[in-house]
Amino acid sequence: MKKNVIVSLADANYYPLLDELVDSIKQFKESENVAICILDAGLEEKQKEALLKKVDEIKAAEWDIEVPGYKVQDKEWLKSQVSRAFLPKYFPNYNKYLWIDCDAWVNDWQSVELYFKACNNGKLGITQTIGPGYRITSKVNWLFGKLAIIKSQNFKHAIKSKIGYPKARKLAFAPHINIGVFSLEASSPGWSTWQKNLYQTLKAGNIFGSEGLAINMSVYIDELETEFLPLNCNWITSNLLPKFDESRNTFVEPFLPNYKIGIMHLAAGIWRDGKDMRTNKDIEIKIENLEGRFLEKSLRFNK
Repeated sequence: MKKNVIVSLADANYYPLLDELVDSIKQFKESENVAICILDAGLEEKQKEALLKKVDEIKAAEWDIEVPGYKVQDKEWLKSQVSRAFLPKYFPNYNKYLWIDCDAWVNDWQSVELYFKACNNGKLGITQTIGPGYRITSKVNWLFGKLAIIKSQNFKHAIKSKIGYPKARKLAFAPHINIGVFSLEASSPGWSTWQKNLYQTLKAGNIFGSEGLAINMSVYIDELETEFLPLNCNWITSNLLPKFDESRNTFVEPFLPNYKIGIMHLAAGIWRDGKDMRTNKDIEIKIENLEGRFLEKSLRFNK
């Protein structure tokens, strides 16, 4: 019986990315001891049939919290904004859960091990989107050069979700937490704390991003005990491009000591000529190697 599980979700459009994520996990022998389960948010039957040859289980994602129909019409993939906060309900037989968005892939198994270790004793294992090389952490509009209007991701969404200004201020300049990769034990109090906040953020705010705001509230307001993992455990390429180490044939952090990227995350997409690498695998961009030369490469997983 496998004790730990990696979970992701996709619809038919993002199936190629999901399939690559699964392949990136299974390239490591250590994955034999970890289950892979999928939440179906609009996969085609032939896609599910192909996946079932590789994964342990597929279940249909649900609206675990009721949301207005007009907000989610024909957008089954938005179930990811709700269902990931209820993973033990879908797959109840595991001790630890590691969620990885389908537009991410595993480059180094050590990151997987770190996430499973990070959630010991009820902690949340997660990564903040801030690190060396980040030039801007929050947007601010300046009036008359003196008065600042806060435009940070947390603050903007918090105000729209009507959680109240006192809570919104606590989130305003807190380093944003990306919910695309996280770990929790089945018995962690983090699930109920997150679900409580998610009920609140879904009432008035956008569906997209509500689960992220709710987890930020859980950490920075409710003080959910959290193990913050390094940036290479959830490397968001749209924030900062990696470099490529040709001697090791792998992507690495762009600054010394050039640690290996653990999980590559294409959140928000990588765009070229109006095309997104997430939906077009032929897209390549300039990536600098460790010797200062530029290569044309895709950031998608390649077998």
